Amino acid sequence: MKQELNQLSPETKKTGKRSGVLLKVLLALVLLTVVGYFGFTCEVREGSCAVILRFGAPRAEITEAGLYFKLPWPFETVTTYDGRLQYLESNSLETTTHDNRNIILQSYALWSVSDPLLFHNSVGSQQKVESYINDQIFNATNSVLGSYNLSALVSLISEEIRTEEIQNKIFTMVKTNCEKSYGISVSDVSILRISLPETNLESVFAQMRADRQKDIDSIIAKAQRDADIIISEADTEYSEIIADAQIQAAEIYAKTEAEVAKIYAEAQSANLELYRFLKELDVIVNSVASDSVLVVTSDTYPFNVLLNYGDSLSKEDDQTIVNDLEYILTRLPEKDRTALIDAVHGLIADAQKNAGGAAQ
Repeated sequence: MKQELNQLSPETKKTGKRSGVLLKVLLALVLLTVVGYFGFTCEVREGSCAVILRFGAPRAEITEAGLYFKLPWPFETVTTYDGRLQYLESNSLETTTHDNRNIILQSYALWSVSDPLLFHNSVGSQQKVESYINDQIFNATNSVLGSYNLSALVSLISEEIRTEEIQNKIFTMVKTNCEKSYGISVSDVSILRISLPETNLESVFAQMRADRQKDIDSIIAKAQRDADIIISEADTEYSEIIADAQIQAAEIYAKTEAEVAKIYAEAQSANLELYRFLKELDVIVNSVASDSVLVVTSDTYPFNVLLNYGDSLSKEDDQTIVNDLEYILTRLPEKDRTALIDAVHGLIADAQKNAGGAAQ
């Protein structure tokens, strides 16, 4: 092998030496580049923020993604925080309302790191964030609910509910304090659930029953009022109908009495005996009931009229029969009454005509 190397020309030996030097230089440059990249730069990814520390003291804060220059360790170090929006559920908090009712609330918050330098100096670690935000939510909740009654959160009357107003006040207080003290941007704080201590359940249920009874009483009162109005209107209409009916009945009765008096007058002028008979007959009809049985003699007043009137008919002429029929038929409709009377007159005329022809 040595013999072969000795046989190489001087130029070839020089070229080989140059290649080895270039390779070493290239490797040194790569090593320096890698050391320089990792030692003198830091990368902040999208959704993150960072603080550059020089000998443990903050030198700069980074809020935008990119590649930044820094001194190598141990001169400078970089602390990175998650800058994305994050969700936090608070612990359950038992607090007291303005009307001295205990209530248990649990809220949630949406937050992100807005000031990395202040966050690093005040909090220092994202593992501690929950306790800081929880403290702010508890303080704000106690402060706000102390000025509201329980009905502002739990009530059957929708006008008394103030949940949105309470949440806005708690959110404003938490947002202001977190941004000012911790460099944390809070975008929402809302009540997640509401519960009551076991000792307060009965009083709350009693209040709910009272509210419901109040609604029931209001509905019943309104229904009773409407019913009274309907009954009053019906009574008024009933009274008007009765009054109109009584007026019409009085008019009909007066007209009937006049017609009866006229009929009696006409009957009396036409046939006094028939009028007397009918009046006596009315006395008989009105003196007994429908189920009465009378045993009387035919010559006893007023029952003797039954025989007396029959005897009088035989002594009268044909005109008496016609007048009697006219009176009796006054109770028929006018059309039928007129037709029947004309028919009777026709029969009598035909009978007289036939009798005259026979005589000739």
